[in-house]
Amino acid sequence: MNYQYSIVIQWSDEDQKYIVSLPEFGPYAHTHGNSYEEALKNAQEMLELLIEDYKARNKTLPKPSNLKITVEV
Repeated sequence: MNYQYSIVIQWSDEDQKYIVSLPEFGPYAHTHGNSYEEALKNAQEMLELLIEDYKARNKTLPKPSNLKITVEV
């Protein structure tokens, strides 16, 4: 199944690595990577595990966020 969840990847000067969050899954859904590619891979694996866990516990999956971009000129 194709899920449309957000993955936010940001560089951390403090940690000297990429920090990843999965915002729809709450404040504790974080991982990291030494490269952008590794961070994305870890995020995808974590997302799969979260979805499996939600399903195993018969918990309703969070609704994916809809990105809305507003530009004022």
